[in-house]
Amino acid sequence: MIVGVPKETYPDERRVALVPAAVSTLIKNGLDVSLETQAGASAGFPDQAYMESGASIAPSRAELFDAADVLVQVRAGGANPHRGHADLDFLRADQVVIGFFEPLAEPEALVPLAERRISALAMELMPRITRAQSMDALSSMATVAGYKAVLMAADALNRMFPMLMTAAGTIAPARVFVVGAGVAGLQAIATARRLGAVVSAYDIRPAVKEQVESVGARFVELAIETGDAEDTSGYAKTMDESFYRRQGELMAHAVAEANVVITTAAVPGKKAPILITDEMVAGMQPGSVVVDLAAERGGNCQLTRPGKTVTAHDVTVIGPLNLASSAPYHASQMYARNVTTFLLHLIDDGSINLDTNDQITRETLLTHGGRIVHPQIQALLDASASAPNHS
Repeated sequence: MIVGVPKETYPDERRVALVPAAVSTLIKNGLDVSLETQAGASAGFPDQAYMESGASIAPSRAELFDAADVLVQVRAGGANPHRGHADLDFLRADQVVIGFFEPLAEPEALVPLAERRISALAMELMPRITRAQSMDALSSMATVAGYKAVLMAADALNRMFPMLMTAAGTIAPARVFVVGAGVAGLQAIATARRLGAVVSAYDIRPAVKEQVESVGARFVELAIETGDAEDTSGYAKTMDESFYRRQGELMAHAVAEANVVITTAAVPGKKAPILITDEMVAGMQPGSVVVDLAAERGGNCQLTRPGKTVTAHDVTVIGPLNLASSAPYHASQMYARNVTTFLLHLIDDGSINLDTNDQITRETLLTHGGRIVHPQIQALLDASASAPNHS
């Protein structure tokens, strides 16, 4: 069985789906690996390193797709909306494609894959269960994003992070407030602490208080009923408008005290909730910084402009996109481990076995046998089809 690795075509995407070490693992397990030339170059992995690990280099993208039984990508389908369609003509029936697909946000992009009888498996739908932890690519990429967010904030801030005892007196440490204590938030806390900041954090899920304190931050508790704020997968649920309004009123004080606010609250497939209002930003000290890791979903800050840095009320608001790609070497390394573990999980006696009795396979499988097979995605398509057309 041949595993193919195309070069990523999404604008400014520098990651690659497999690194040379992962190639070695797959070859030891009886698979062949082929890559499009220069597929790993922008992540720091030249063709020569892949060949030394046992991979072959395909002469062209078309030939790679033609030879591969399984294609592993970082961005496939709806995660590469502008250029991904160019690969559709290269695909053939019964090929398996593994990658990020943005299926909850872009379910329509799966229709042409189903029509071509492609078996598509989404890395972002990996269930949060113990045996799938090593396949959890969302957490891997969130680790990179949390780390980089703090570095961006430190660079943009008009002061230094650590407390310093100098001949010119004592320099007070920066105060960082992290909103959302998932993987990205916890990594942001840990990174800010390592840089010497005083860190506090808030999460809608009170159960994460212990995790926040374990990485050195103070957990901010708001006098607000959170109720059932966590879904079965461990993600925060979308709450109603009255909840967010009350939460904002209580959070304003913590935001005003902070020199840096890092927001990470995103609900998969939905617009990010507005947690930091224009008024709250106006209450921050001049020179403060907001880094909004939910920018790709519209942003947690009312002033966020996805992909841009804006200044309002003398506060810098940064809305980074695709932060994981800004540290492509280690992001690719982690993603490759996730993909490799997942691929080996799917293989039975030298071929892919899409056993839907297995929870991991069932929850990640999007299209198979000419159909959309994921119930949640099909429900989204049905809802879209039945929605009134206001054009």
